[in-house]
Amino acid sequence: QKKYIIWATKFGSIDNTFIDSTTGEKVVIPDGVAHFLEHKMFEQKNGVDSLYVLMALGIDANAYTTNDHTAYLFECTDHFEEGLDELMDYVQHPYFTDENVEKEKGIIGQEIKMYDDDPGWQLYMNALDCMYKENPIKIDIAGTVESISKIDPDVLYKCYNTFYHPSNMTMVVCGDFEPEKLLEEIKKRLLPKENQADIKRI
Repeated sequence: QKKYIIWATKFGSIDNTFIDSTTGEKVVIPDGVAHFLEHKMFEQKNGVDSLYVLMALGIDANAYTTNDHTAYLFECTDHFEEGLDELMDYVQHPYFTDENVEKEKGIIGQEIKMYDDDPGWQLYMNALDCMYKENPIKIDIAGTVESISKIDPDVLYKCYNTFYHPSNMTMVVCGDFEPEKLLEEIKKRLLPKENQADIKRI
C-alpha cells in the first residue's frame, strides 16, 4: 500500500570548494552551506512552507544532508500525485532573501548548539578530526555558528544552480506503479534546463 520517493542531489558538506561552471573561477563556500540550503528549500515565495503542505495531505515528508549528498523525500499511502507536485515544485523553485536567510541562521545556530551538547556526536566529530588532516569530511555537516554567519542568498543561489541540476541528481520511487506512466508524470513536472558541464570539485 505504501509509496515512497526520494530525490537527491550530489551536494554535501564535503563539496565546499569547486569550479564555477559559468565563469571557470574557483569558489570556496562557508562550511554548512549544503545543510543550510536543505533547510531553506521548503520556504516558498508565497510564504507557504512545503513541508506543512505535504503534512496536511497526510504525507510523511522530510529531508536530510550528509557528507556527500542532500535528499528530499516522502512516503504515503494516498495523495502521491499531489505530493509529487509539491516535491518537484519546491525542489525546483528556490527562494532566498536577505531576511529569510538571516532568520534561518538563528534556527540552525540553535541546532548546532544542540549537537555541541551531544557527547556521542562530539566523540564522532573529534575522532574524524584526529583521523583526517585535510579532508573536509572532518567538518561538521551543519558547519559552525561562525561559518553559517557568512552565508547569504548569493552563495545559496550559486550552489543551487551548480549542484541542483538534473544531471547531478537521482530520483528513486518505490510502490505499486506502472513505471512508464510514472516516468511520464515525472517528466511533465521536470523543468527544462540547459545542459551543464561536469561539476569540478576540489
